[in-house]
Amino acid sequence: MKRFALALLPMTSLFAGELTWKPLSSLPDQEGFAGMYAGVSYGALLAAGGANFPDKKPWEGGIKAWYDTVFALEIPDGEWRAVGKLPSTRGYGVSITADGGLLCIGGANSEQHLIDCFVLKWDGRTLQTKPLPALPKPMANMCGARLGDVIYIAGGIETPTSTGTLGSFLALDLKNLDRGWQSLPTWPGRPRMLATAAACAGDFFLVGGTDLHAGPDGKPVRTYLLDAYQFTPGTGWKKIADLPQPSLAAPSPALADERGFVVLGGDDGKLINFEPKIKHPGFPHVAFAYEVMIDTWTQITDMPVANVTNPATDWLGTTVVVSGEARPGVRSPAVWQVQRKKAAP
Repeated sequence: MKRFALALLPMTSLFAGELTWKPLSSLPDQEGFAGMYAGVSYGALLAAGGANFPDKKPWEGGIKAWYDTVFALEIPDGEWRAVGKLPSTRGYGVSITADGGLLCIGGANSEQHLIDCFVLKWDGRTLQTKPLPALPKPMANMCGARLGDVIYIAGGIETPTSTGTLGSFLALDLKNLDRGWQSLPTWPGRPRMLATAAACAGDFFLVGGTDLHAGPDGKPVRTYLLDAYQFTPGTGWKKIADLPQPSLAAPSPALADERGFVVLGGDDGKLINFEPKIKHPGFPHVAFAYEVMIDTWTQITDMPVANVTNPATDWLGTTVVVSGEARPGVRSPAVWQVQRKKAAP
C-alpha cells in the first residue's frame, strides 16, 4: 500500500519527521458524506450521519440528502458495515471519543439545527444510545475537543439561515453531567464557524474558520479567518500566531500531541467563486503544523488528499480522517489513517 511522505519547509520543527497517509477501506457509499460524526467505541471506529447530493449537484438544482446510518470498522484491514441508526438524520455537529463511545453534539438536519447530544456505544453486537445534557441553544458547524474529562466546543451557527456566527464557548464536565453545559468567556477575536479545534499540552486551541455577514441580497457572506487562540483552563485565552493562510472546515479535532498539532488542509477561500463549478480543482493540499513552545507554524506540502467538512479521530495510535467534501458539492467515501513518524536524532 502506497505511503506518502510529506516534506517540510526548511525549519527545525517537532514535525520534522514524516507524516504517512494510509488509505483504509472506503465507506460503503458511492458518494460519501460531509459533516459526519466519528469516534471510537470498544476499539471499533464508528462513523455516522452526514449529508450528500445523491442525484444532482447543488448547481444543478440537487437537494441535499441527510443520513442516520452508523458504520463500524473493527480492524484497520477490515471492511465497514452498517451497525445501526442515529436517533434521527443529522450532521455538521461535533464528535468526540469519550465515555467509552462516540459523543455526538448538536448539528443539523434538513429542517433545523439541533440541541440534543448523546453518546453511541458499539460493543460488537449492539448499538446503544445514551443521552447527554442538551446544548443551551441549537448549534451546527462548531468545533470541539476533549481535555481530560471536559468537552469544549466553540463557535458555530444557530439556524440554517443565520447571517452571523456564534462566539459561544461551552464546556461539559463528563464527571459532573448534572451541571450541564457551562458558558465560558469567549476568545478575543471574531465569532466564527467551521474552525479547527485542537487539544494539546493541556490546552484548547481554536484556529481559523469563517465569520458571516449579510450580503446585499440578505444571504450570508463569508469572511475567511486565519487568526488562532489558545485557552488554558483556569487562566483564560491568549492570541497565538496567525495561520499562514485561512483554513475553513479542516478535519477536526486536529492531529496533536503534547508539543503541537497539525491543521490538515482546509478551504482557503481563494476559489470560492470558481466557475464552472463542475471543474473546481478541490482544496489546497497543504497542511500547517503549530509548535506550542515557539508559537510558530510550519508548512507541510504534498498531502495526498484534502477533503473538508469531515471529522478526525484518534484510533490505534493514529489519526483517522473520515469521508468529507472533495470539492464544493462533491463528497468522497475515502477514509485515511494519518500517522506521524518522529525524525531520527
